[in-house]
Amino acid sequence: MATTDRQATTLALAHALSAADRGLAVIPLAPTKLPALRSPHRHAPTPGPVTCHGECGRFGHGVHDASTDPARIRALFAAAPWATGYGIACGLPPHHLIGIDLDTRPGEPDPGSSTALRELALRHLFTIPPTVVVLTPSGGRHLWLTGPPDHVVPNSAGRLAPGIDVRGAGGYLVGPGSRTRHGSYTTAPGTSHLPPAPCPPALLRLLLPPPVRRTGGGGSASGEPVAGGRGLVQFVLAAQEGQRNTRLFWAACRAYENGIGPALLTPLLQAARTTGLTDREARATIASAARMTGHHP
Repeated sequence: MATTDRQATTLALAHALSAADRGLAVIPLAPTKLPALRSPHRHAPTPGPVTCHGECGRFGHGVHDASTDPARIRALFAAAPWATGYGIACGLPPHHLIGIDLDTRPGEPDPGSSTALRELALRHLFTIPPTVVVLTPSGGRHLWLTGPPDHVVPNSAGRLAPGIDVRGAGGYLVGPGSRTRHGSYTTAPGTSHLPPAPCPPALLRLLLPPPVRRTGGGGSASGEPVAGGRGLVQFVLAAQEGQRNTRLFWAACRAYENGIGPALLTPLLQAARTTGLTDREARATIASAARMTGHHP
């Protein structure tokens, strides 16, 4: 291993131990931002998914390895000497961390995700309190918030708005001080001393899973959207170049969350093709949305 890599690993471990001292459970991350330790069950001879979450006592269970115990953290990093970063598990006590990931494209002075969050705040009458903000190599931001222990905030991609991802229970945030293939994560000036702020109640309501509304009908032979899906189809049809996949993914996520994903498949495909996406691209995007929301595409 190169000296610079050893230095990155040592620095990542130091930052991870500091985060653990603040009550944040951590795991080592590879330069790809993925957990550094591979699953010990990857060569399991039995078919079907492995549901072990660390009960076997070995490392390599992703966020389930996360710990605040310095001895365990050192052991995790010793088992992954190639790690150059660390992840902070969300949803765990005492903070029940929630991460708001505002994505951006390099060179954009005002990321659309930031504008979307401001619009949500104005529409639902909440403000983001002063809190920890982590700057990503691409120019995005991670906002750290805390949630109540009796609510489980799920992970989501684009559910709040296109370009806004949420890291909740079962997810993790790349910790400040981590080095990845694309650059380093740093704490925004003036926020490193802050504790994660409580999530505003109005925003928390948006983050919690929506009630499932199932309909008895499906789409018509002509592709007419089911009730409740016309707005999602129109959202896709209004996409301009550069927005088509993002809008389709967001609409498909909402459709599956509301129990009308299968029935809305044909109308969404037709709308996506109208905007210029190929059938293959559209189907792949909708399948990704189905998997993200826990459904079989």
